[in-house]
Amino acid sequence: MLKFGIHYGLHFGLPLVVALLFFKQKWLKAYLIMLAAFIIDLDHLLASPIFDANRCSINFHPLHSYYAIVVYLVLLIPKPTRIFAIGLLAHIISDSVDCLLI
Repeated sequence: MLKFGIHYGLHFGLPLVVALLFFKQKWLKAYLIMLAAFIIDLDHLLASPIFDANRCSINFHPLHSYYAIVVYLVLLIPKPTRIFAIGLLAHIISDSVDCLLI
């Protein structure tokens, strides 16, 4: 239960903290864009079982792979994709913490 709280606390809390600290004037818009990065969890539908509490997502699912992470880092460079990229990387960080807790 603690792992569940940490996981979702990071998924929702980390983007909120980033939005409040770095996008003060448009924090809500930035927060919602970062939450849209949850779209990368669609790759879980390719796995069997779809959800496994004891599976590390990092480098298991295609959109959580090291190659994808490099793309997310590159997406930090252009201003139009920066906030979404931060959301993607915050999602990866949250999932990485899960891997440490397994």
